[in-house]
Amino acid sequence: MDTVQTNSKHPKGLWVLFGTEMWERFNFYGMRALLTLFMVNSLLIREADASIIYGGFLALCYLTPLLGGFISDKYLGNRNCIILGGSLMAIGQFLLFLSASTFSDNLGGAKGLMWLALFIIIFGNGFFKPNISSMVGSLYPKQEKSKLDSAFTIFYMGINIGAFLGQFICPYVGDVKDASGVRDIFAFKWGFLAASIAMIIGTVTFFILKNKYVVTPEGRPIGGLPKNNTSEDFEEGEAQTAKFSGSAIGITTVLFAILFFVFRYFLVGEFGFNSVEMGQLIKGIIYPFIYAAGISLAFLIMSSAENKIERQRIWVIYIVSFFIIFFWAAFEQAGSSLTFIADNQTDRNIFGWDMPPSMVQIFNGLFVVLLALPFSLLWDKLRAKGKEPVSPLKQAIGLALIALSYFIIAYNVKDLGNSGLLAIKWLILLYLIQTMGELCLSPIGLSLVGKLAPKRFSSLLYGVFFIANAAGYALAGTLGAIIPATGDKFAKAQEIGINLQDVLDKKITLNPEQTKAFATAQLPTEYTTFAGFTIHNLFEFFMVFVVLCGIAAVLLAFLSPILKKMMHGVK
Repeated sequence: MDTVQTNSKHPKGLWVLFGTEMWERFNFYGMRALLTLFMVNSLLIREADASIIYGGFLALCYLTPLLGGFISDKYLGNRNCIILGGSLMAIGQFLLFLSASTFSDNLGGAKGLMWLALFIIIFGNGFFKPNISSMVGSLYPKQEKSKLDSAFTIFYMGINIGAFLGQFICPYVGDVKDASGVRDIFAFKWGFLAASIAMIIGTVTFFILKNKYVVTPEGRPIGGLPKNNTSEDFEEGEAQTAKFSGSAIGITTVLFAILFFVFRYFLVGEFGFNSVEMGQLIKGIIYPFIYAAGISLAFLIMSSAENKIERQRIWVIYIVSFFIIFFWAAFEQAGSSLTFIADNQTDRNIFGWDMPPSMVQIFNGLFVVLLALPFSLLWDKLRAKGKEPVSPLKQAIGLALIALSYFIIAYNVKDLGNSGLLAIKWLILLYLIQTMGELCLSPIGLSLVGKLAPKRFSSLLYGVFFIANAAGYALAGTLGAIIPATGDKFAKAQEIGINLQDVLDKKITLNPEQTKAFATAQLPTEYTTFAGFTIHNLFEFFMVFVVLCGIAAVLLAFLSPILKKMMHGVK
């Protein structure tokens, strides 16, 4: 083996995976930028329900990787799962295109198509996501595992070039307003079509190049059928298949059932299934399923750990994963509450051009592309000096940066009132700070799982890591739904001839006719609440994220030295 060559640069297979992931992220983020606005404007779904559906959809996209990881490890292998997942996502995006083409003639049918599309995309993502991350780790022989942090940061740049392109092109063709500011609700379909085409390009590229480049330094294919694995694919002396006892599986099943109903009661206040309202169904079925699945799966994997070192390393993955929940709950407001604020209460004028609201989140992808390499070099430089922070401390810094970003925006919306507009520069600054936080947390987390996970269930432990993301997205949906009334709601109420502030403050009571008009215009009649606190305005809404992420950052920083010991020499 030519060690000089492999040590001096990254394998070519990394760039194939980089390109495949780039097109997949174009497809996913492009669609994501338009999804809530499409639901609210074309399919006439309420904003709060759109936030809950959005959170549930994203959460399931991060839950199905468990199933995809399991099927890949056991039966199909990474390569086949990537091709299957990419094909499913392209089909799902095309169904969204059909939904956005037919809603004016058949609203019920278009909603049905949207649900089917989201369902297919969720499963496509489940096959695609864990397998491509797992393959990045497999490109590097054991003696080069220290290069994984920079490999994942490069891979992460691919993710964000794709995200940037998707968040620019899909809104550009799909989120269109005329000169008087009226949205063309029939344009969303072109954004979804662009996303479908991007996924086809990514899947075909991978299919053509995989055999030539996605190989080990000795030239053996990576990610083939599991039955063809050899002992060289595993660490020395490590068991090659995960074995779970019947009793462990039984206890896991019971634990899952109990936790499901506990979380269900906590989230919607009932054990049974009386409510059929869409937002409540997702909040009361999908969200508890995700939270219960994460904890019960964590128990199952731990039951198969073989020794103390393995157990403690797995515990580090679990503890870090828990804190990641709060990061994503705050970060993923981008596609729901922050998009609604960009749409309804932000001056989006940039040098005379009115930026589409769904495009504002593009700054995240742009900043990652600009900052990923500097951050990678920063970690390399600190490592050379022996001053690199341990991975959990990097993630605590990421959480602190998220808290800071919301603290700044909270103070800038404090005096807006009901009709003032937020300057777009504050949202751009928010995305800059959040991107720096993301670079401290997300690629580092992926890399940490790659380094700490025993090979025999590395895809499953990536699954646990993604479940933490899923739980964060579910929490993001719950939190996004508590956004208070923005300026457009007060203007709509004024058109009906009512002061919305008086309604919220309970100074006036609506008659049946006014109540019906409020429901038609999707206007709130009371303040939202979270954990017993009433959210009166945007300042209080943003402070929820400051408090959650601030506390999480302090706790994780405090735990970092303990976690470092539990990692047993893994840097």
